[in-house]
Amino acid sequence: MSENSNPVREEVRARYASVAVSVTNEGRRSLLTEAPAAGCCEPAAIDESLVFGSALYDDASTADLPGAALLASLGCGNPTAVADLQAGETVLDLGSGGGIDVLLSARRVGPTGFAYGLDMTDEMLDLARHNAAAAQAQNVQFLKGTIEEIPLGSGSVDVVISNCVINLSTDKPAVIGEMFRVLRPGGRVGVSDVVAENHLAPAQRAERGSHVGCIAGALSITEYESLLAAAGFEQVGVTLTHEVTDGMHGAIVRAVKPAGAA
Repeated sequence: MSENSNPVREEVRARYASVAVSVTNEGRRSLLTEAPAAGCCEPAAIDESLVFGSALYDDASTADLPGAALLASLGCGNPTAVADLQAGETVLDLGSGGGIDVLLSARRVGPTGFAYGLDMTDEMLDLARHNAAAAQAQNVQFLKGTIEEIPLGSGSVDVVISNCVINLSTDKPAVIGEMFRVLRPGGRVGVSDVVAENHLAPAQRAERGSHVGCIAGALSITEYESLLAAAGFEQVGVTLTHEVTDGMHGAIVRAVKPAGAA
């Protein structure tokens, strides 16, 4: 399937591009006086500032990050806080947006480690690279591509993180299969995402918000666990963190690639 043949993907791409341009324009005016740009994940009828974006990071972690990285934060959690990153590790952030989680990861893994960011949107990639330069981050690289076809070799990273992006994919088995492929044996997943309670059918999830708003495309807890197990992951766990809307929650998703996996 070509990139342009997936209308949901193109809607997501357009939304992210719009946010990146908005953040860039606000930055030119004044990052200190302008309100943050609307996030990609912003279901109607809720206060998205409470469940999405930079408010989910503690001030100490983000104090010295570029303001544009904070304004472009669209996620539903802080995956770097739960991935237990160690010095010297290689990290991949799926759907890296303005780069906030890549920059935080690069700091945690230190100069002997490395952090990749993967995004399909040129405008976000430009913004992320600008933010990395502003932060003087040397151990980062931003790649263009989709999370269903990760442009890295097999067994090339120690940790995969993502922040409210997997729910946007229309081919989640492919995403999870790619996560398993690029991880080294013993590597792990630490993802923040929106998930549905198990009793909600797909139609009921769609009633609560759009796909591009990170609601309609969300997996249930059991679906997430089943897909990870089917891909070969072990120690799978989905932990709910905060309610996004009725029956839908921000969650931490963890899993480990077996040490003996090929």
